[in-house]
Amino acid sequence: MQTHPNSARATHVQKYMLAIFCAMSFILYLDRVNLAAAAGPIKAELGLSNTTLGVAFSAFGYTYAVFQIIGGWFADKMGAKKTLIVCGSIWVVATILTGFVSGLASLVLARLLLGIGEGAALPAQARAITNWFQRKDRGFVQGITHSFSRLGNAVAPPIVALLIALHSWRAAFVIVGALTTIWIIIWAVYYKDNPREHTSINELELARLPEHQPAGANGVDTPWKKILHRMSPTIFVYFCQVWTNTLFFSWVPIYFMSAYNLDLKKSAIFASGVFFAGVVGDVTGGLISDRILKKTGSLRMARQGVIALSLLGTAGFLVPVMLSHDVNVVVWCLSGAFFALELTIGPIWAVPMDVAPKYTGTASGMLNTGAALATIISPVVFGAVIDMTGNWNLPFVGSGIFLLIGALMTLRMKPDRDLDYTDDQTPMERRRRPADQPV
Repeated sequence: MQTHPNSARATHVQKYMLAIFCAMSFILYLDRVNLAAAAGPIKAELGLSNTTLGVAFSAFGYTYAVFQIIGGWFADKMGAKKTLIVCGSIWVVATILTGFVSGLASLVLARLLLGIGEGAALPAQARAITNWFQRKDRGFVQGITHSFSRLGNAVAPPIVALLIALHSWRAAFVIVGALTTIWIIIWAVYYKDNPREHTSINELELARLPEHQPAGANGVDTPWKKILHRMSPTIFVYFCQVWTNTLFFSWVPIYFMSAYNLDLKKSAIFASGVFFAGVVGDVTGGLISDRILKKTGSLRMARQGVIALSLLGTAGFLVPVMLSHDVNVVVWCLSGAFFALELTIGPIWAVPMDVAPKYTGTASGMLNTGAALATIISPVVFGAVIDMTGNWNLPFVGSGIFLLIGALMTLRMKPDRDLDYTDDQTPMERRRRPADQPV
């Protein structure tokens, strides 16, 4: 390893890694939200109802759920680099194939394949973040990487609308597939699971990085039951959050078209405004969580407190959406709701790193499995409710209920208790590691 021992200043490889993580999150969600952004033309061309369109939306979630834990375990055993090369290649193929679908069956198959490719991506990324960032910075890192996923959400509607105007909705999937291919090449060439093996890093920068947790956890078997026990309350809370998140991802663009009779251009602009609020929320939530941790040393306040308040805030913003008939009021309140909802992302994705630093991929896979279950169920429920009632506001009622339940369940989260915690520890043994201690 060439570490440049005589360099007067620390290198900046960690920042470049963060940029690569952010780019992955952006492309990941641009691939995923293409379908929602092009839902109107796809629905018309393929002859789909709201219910069958909901089936197509939810198909992604089936394989996405299955490959969360599989992909996370693979990242823990084989490393994030290999995992993301394999799964990234799969989601490239799935994205491009979506541009060639001819009906509901082929659309569902393409979405199932996309779920396989993207299922391992975020757990593997969480494992990579654990390799490159200390505990005190992980709320911000998770927040800013996920903010780029929301940026993908925000730019997808206008990009797809422009491509439809210039060519067709099919072109969007082929172009984004090519963009993903470029990212995979950069990842394969530049990323290292072990920072100490990177040829461009020096000792000054290495001193700021966490202690390396090698893939395979030193040959120890994965403690599945213990990880699930520690993670289960957080998984449930994330399910409640993503139930509402899916409402935004899948239905907001077509919601403006159908509920307020807006054209594709105006609905895309309004949807982008809502999604941009989420970009700000992601970064803000991570910064707030890390700041609270630095000031108080309390993981519970930094994680549970931020999550609970953000879920309650989201529910509050959704009330005017259900009551108002003014599209401008609805846009502002949806933006406020999505901002508040996204405050949860940084702290909730930091929890697997707090609880299971040696098995972050597996723990993150379990966390995102809860999210995947929500993405399976909620689009079908939303579509069926709208088809049966014609009321586009009713899905927000169910989301509000889940948000309140999720806020209550944060009381059962224990981010300050890692896998080594036992109830018979002495008070001294129960003291947390310092927030800035490498893990």
